[in-house]
Amino acid sequence: MSKKSPSISRRQFIARTALGGTGALVLGAFIFKKPIRRGLAQYADTADLFYIGDTDDPLIWFETTAENTIIFHCPKVEMGQGTFTGLAQIAADELDVSIEQLQVVHAASATGNIDGLSTGGSTSISSLWEPLRELAATMREMIKIAAAEKLDVNVSDLRTSEGVIYSANDQMTYAEAVMGITDWKIPDTPELKPVKSYRYVGKPVPRIDLLPKVFGDPIFGMDAEMPEMLFGAVVRPSKIGAKYRDADVSQAEGMPGVIKIVKESDFVGVIAESRMQAEQAKAAIRVQWEIDRNWTTEAIEEMIKVGEGKSVEIQKEGRPKQILKNATDLITAEYFSPIGAHAQLEPNGSVAYVDGEKATIIISTQVVKITRDEVASRLNLKKKNVNIIPTYLGGGFGRRLHTPNAIQAAVLSKAVGKPVKCFFNRMEEFQNDTFRPPTHHVLKAVLNKDGTIEAIEHNVSSGDVAFGSALTPGIARPILGADLGAWRGGMIQYRGIPNYRAVSWRVKLPFATSWWRSLGLLANTFAIESFMDELAIAAGKDPVEFRLNQIEDNERGNRLKEVIKAVAQKASWNNDIDDGRAMGFAASTDVNTPCAQIAEVSVLNGEIKVHKVTCAMDPGLVINPDQVRAQCEGAIIMGMSAALYERMYVEDGALQPVLYGPYRMALIKDAPKEIEVVLLQNSDKPGAVGEPPLGPIGAAIANAVFRLTGKRLRRMPLQPEFSS
Repeated sequence: MSKKSPSISRRQFIARTALGGTGALVLGAFIFKKPIRRGLAQYADTADLFYIGDTDDPLIWFETTAENTIIFHCPKVEMGQGTFTGLAQIAADELDVSIEQLQVVHAASATGNIDGLSTGGSTSISSLWEPLRELAATMREMIKIAAAEKLDVNVSDLRTSEGVIYSANDQMTYAEAVMGITDWKIPDTPELKPVKSYRYVGKPVPRIDLLPKVFGDPIFGMDAEMPEMLFGAVVRPSKIGAKYRDADVSQAEGMPGVIKIVKESDFVGVIAESRMQAEQAKAAIRVQWEIDRNWTTEAIEEMIKVGEGKSVEIQKEGRPKQILKNATDLITAEYFSPIGAHAQLEPNGSVAYVDGEKATIIISTQVVKITRDEVASRLNLKKKNVNIIPTYLGGGFGRRLHTPNAIQAAVLSKAVGKPVKCFFNRMEEFQNDTFRPPTHHVLKAVLNKDGTIEAIEHNVSSGDVAFGSALTPGIARPILGADLGAWRGGMIQYRGIPNYRAVSWRVKLPFATSWWRSLGLLANTFAIESFMDELAIAAGKDPVEFRLNQIEDNERGNRLKEVIKAVAQKASWNNDIDDGRAMGFAASTDVNTPCAQIAEVSVLNGEIKVHKVTCAMDPGLVINPDQVRAQCEGAIIMGMSAALYERMYVEDGALQPVLYGPYRMALIKDAPKEIEVVLLQNSDKPGAVGEPPLGPIGAAIANAVFRLTGKRLRRMPLQPEFSS
């Protein structure tokens, strides 16, 4: 199909103007004003991220085949959450085709269908909800226009169903309608169907990627191959802060299978006939590393303490500072979380082929645009000549929000003029992760005589999350001041409290820290919701009622109240210890999605066992209820694993452990036997799903343990040796 050059749409103009103009205005006029920063933080905490990409031309999104199927070139990558299925449901309803007629593939950068905001932040469905419906409806009308000309009827006389166009006396498939069309007419965006008339949206449609995964089809990055492909291996540092200076490659050069050794200013790599030969030659290279300091866990923990970094007030209401300063009955607590690894199953890597002035990269990445731009810059190629072909991700969780490994594979390929496959090994993946930063929390509060909170303050100190990422433009850092990723979930959500304050402390750590699923939500919710439990006990109140009484009466507050009431009812909430088990409650609001959980827990011989988790969540309009429930289950187990077991530490200047097993994670035997999910839908559009359910679980478990043992666990992982 040929396509005419699209003009900039009204939506794109507004989005681009906002990003360009408003950012400069804020930076120039308001950078040093705390109320503006707090306002920006509040906006970032609640605003829905929009889609940044081409929404004018349906022809780069949808392709009609001769078999009368539609290929949807999806700008979001599939990393296990079911994004392809949910988006297929939305597209199929407006295209008037069946799910079986719709094939979803990753959009390669060469198609021009690139999302500037990548895949992450639980926004794949919510950000595409409106533009995808508009694009699909427009594509449907474009096909009808083509059919009307061929059938010699008015477009208004046609109707569509199951990929077939019907007139009063004739019919034509979509494939027949588009055949031979080179000059497409793109109409104004048609009126969208009412949601209640949709066939697929809101229904439990089976995963469209189920069979390829069950049968082990080669759909992941590690499966990728190209003709005449060679294998690469790059020497990576094991010590924190190690900088590459030089390498002795004399021993490696003559080893079996070695094609070439490539020495660059920032890395050294091997190209060989097999992966094993490349790895063996890599081990023979003697690299000179420059190391400034031999770091320890203790030194990192000292850096991360509240008061050691730079602080920014991200939230304030009333006079919390003065009230807390003058209080005689101040309640205080400290909480801690450790360094966390992504530990995804598939390590990072790619297959690259640089052929003259063009490059093709097959890669598991969440950031197609950034990867393309970085490869083009390093190899001095035009961006349009670099084609990034995304694959299914064998786990993402933020680990693939920066994939500079594509550059290394491309450099190796250019050196030999053939495709090169280059992947991290497991030890390298652990030691060169972009880690979840450790955190330190200091909380303070004063209670009124009636048992409500008069004032509360949360101080959180953390390494970079968003500010450590290639996704965050440098201009955003001075505007926001505080790292929005680090304080995600760190604001006080109980805004019926008259005086509250949140302060974010930024620490620049000596190792890479960045996005980890839910960002700061897990650690911040663990601290705040554990402290709320402490305050409820100090006030002599039921923890659930204590929270409900301190939530404001507005749309946001009422949605939070509803999920709290729903989970309490579903779990038959009580404060009793029954047969060695107790319940713990916690709640959070993340990206406008409130979520509440109750964990039923026992403790035997010092080991915490989670038997059941009840979860209530309000993500707005639910596209696929089965998929959303599965996401809740996955987030709960991932959060439980992080809260109970996962911990990286620093030994002899290196991050440890470097293998599964020593890096303890939840196993099948550790999973709750039952997870019940209640879904509320108090919004007419879909909201965030993937990350919000991860927030409450750590605090819910810790609060249950306190009821059982009387011991307050203040440090994750929630094990006796790490708790005070």
